[in-house]
Amino acid sequence: MLMIKKKKSHVPFRLNMLFFAVFLLFSALILRLGVVQIVHGEKFQKEVEKTENEIVNLPVPRGKIYDKNGNIIVDNKALNAITYTRARDTKQEDILKVAETLAKFIDMDTEKVTERDLKDFWMLINPDEAKEKVQQELQKVENGEIELSNKEIYKLQIERITEEDLEEITEPELEVAAVFREMTKGYALVPQIVKNENVTPEEYAIVSENLEHLPGVNTTTDWVRDYKYDFTLKSILGRISNTDEGLPGEKLDYYLARGYNRNDRVGLSYLEAQYESVLHGQKTKVENVIKGNAVQETILISEGQRGSDLVLTIDMELQQAVEQIIEEQMLAHKQFRNTEYLDHAFVVMMNPNTGEILSMAGKRYTKGKDGKMVFEDYALGTMNAAYEMGSTVKGATMLTGYDTGVIDIGSMYYDTPIRIKGTPTKSSWKNLGWTNDLKALEMSSNVYMFRTFLDLAGGHYVPENAISIDYDAFRTARNYFSQFGLGVKTGIDLPGEASGYTGPLFGPGLLMDLAIGQYDTYTTLQLAQYVSTIANDGYRLQPKIVRQIHQPTMEEDELGPIQKPFETTVLNKVEIDQKYFDRVQQGFKLVFQGSNGTARSVFAGKPYNPAGKTGTAQSFINGIEAVNSTLVGYAPFDNPEVAFAVVIPYAYYGNTSHNMNLKVGEAILDKYFELKEKRATQPQQKTEATETTETEQETPTEDGEAQGTE
Repeated sequence: MLMIKKKKSHVPFRLNMLFFAVFLLFSALILRLGVVQIVHGEKFQKEVEKTENEIVNLPVPRGKIYDKNGNIIVDNKALNAITYTRARDTKQEDILKVAETLAKFIDMDTEKVTERDLKDFWMLINPDEAKEKVQQELQKVENGEIELSNKEIYKLQIERITEEDLEEITEPELEVAAVFREMTKGYALVPQIVKNENVTPEEYAIVSENLEHLPGVNTTTDWVRDYKYDFTLKSILGRISNTDEGLPGEKLDYYLARGYNRNDRVGLSYLEAQYESVLHGQKTKVENVIKGNAVQETILISEGQRGSDLVLTIDMELQQAVEQIIEEQMLAHKQFRNTEYLDHAFVVMMNPNTGEILSMAGKRYTKGKDGKMVFEDYALGTMNAAYEMGSTVKGATMLTGYDTGVIDIGSMYYDTPIRIKGTPTKSSWKNLGWTNDLKALEMSSNVYMFRTFLDLAGGHYVPENAISIDYDAFRTARNYFSQFGLGVKTGIDLPGEASGYTGPLFGPGLLMDLAIGQYDTYTTLQLAQYVSTIANDGYRLQPKIVRQIHQPTMEEDELGPIQKPFETTVLNKVEIDQKYFDRVQQGFKLVFQGSNGTARSVFAGKPYNPAGKTGTAQSFINGIEAVNSTLVGYAPFDNPEVAFAVVIPYAYYGNTSHNMNLKVGEAILDKYFELKEKRATQPQQKTEATETTETEQETPTEDGEAQGTE
């Protein structure tokens, strides 16, 4: 019998080796877990439970703005708000989860969501599809064929998202996108407003009840600026940034160095910007307790304090009345022919003894958004729009002539057209014959002013002949004018003031134009400062729109103690003999009340005894020669308490003539003294803002301080 020998199998041996290897791996894993849990367990547990404490500064409500009588002009309106504070390194996926939950509790406006926002959102909710958009590039990067940064890959993904992709986003998802947008635009550890407009009590309550399911979300009170007088003086008050804008880029480093957050609201223009450091207040300081990627708790360290309050020199009742007068007169005069270029007008009223601005009004008549004609606030134009002001400047011309010895009290010129070879004929509005200085002001003689400045320049006038003049007379004349505030900045406590235009050419005709206010240009504010300087015997006062800064209080509508008063500031004293000031003042009185005065038709017989000067100046708009109609004045003549300037650019053109300047001037003075009488018989409750009553006046001294008079 044949015996076959069986081959021995090696399978059991190989299996044993495999099982042994697996055993070794499991043993190593168990050993490693043991080391982690037993040796380093406490350390890693501490890492998991580790918290960070970070101190953050939070904004407080801005200071309020009052008028001189204690009426609130700008307040803060409290709003229910929902905020989100994200910790550092919080993943977008985690923020999205919170946004999805929050969107169930609130209605969110989606108008602010941009196409870029939607693309980012689409990528977040469709990560696989977003990856497919750049699959080829990712494969090439993996194979080492190309090099692309994450930023470049992201850019490609954004570019390849189509409109069809975005149309996949549903209405509920769109609301989530709107919430997500607000949550992600802020900065780490700084509360970001998610919604603060039209937050209903129901929304506020349900979010408050579900905060434990909404990490980083909080319910609080926000504020917005509340303008009590609508658009009155709005351009001067300025504006503040919103949370979308945050800090202005050009001043980012400036604000960050002063403890501001990037999304803080700050003053961007005029009063809000000029007094930002005062209005901003002292920030609330809190400590955020952070665990993992979530803010677990916010601990108050110090409450902070809202901004200090401003009390302006503006009388808002007078301001509103002046604005209404401008609107009414513009509409009334636009019914006349040749007034189609009449679309804006300005008024400045100030106290000539303190420099306080009582009214700063400008109106522009223009098309609104609906195509209908409306009036817009243009108060800024009083200080940054300059025009030829015409004969209103003749008081400065006359005082220049007196002080340089060219003319004296009673000096006479024969008023007849001036004919200089090579220069257009120049004349007064009519031939006045022999004219002295008072008559020259009363009847507004151009020729008297022409001859004064020609003599100032050393020119010997012979009719029909050429004349040689010393061009240094331009510098001399402008130097005198600037002492009254013409052609230089007034120094008002607002940014953006213009100084006007100085004509660059020289010649006899231009010098004569300068003498009657038809060469250089000035602002309405400069004109008001000029007439105030004449009214108070030569003290050029710095115009002020802020009267006092007050400490904030917790009481509603109540002013706190004065933190800083603003005193009268004399910029310069015009060193011209008092008798010459008296003479010009007498001439100004004749303009308003004399038998031949150019403004007597509306001012003669007024109980408040006014004085001033009318003006017209030829100007050009769209190639047409139009007339700037102006007026300056003050009252009462013997003890001035209010000075004013009225400027109506391009009031009319052609041979027609309108007296809108006189009508506006009459109405604003009537209103001023009407309010004064009303307040004297029915005194308002005295506030911290009305320390100086309307009847108390102050006379400036050369050292810049103010002294009370009886």
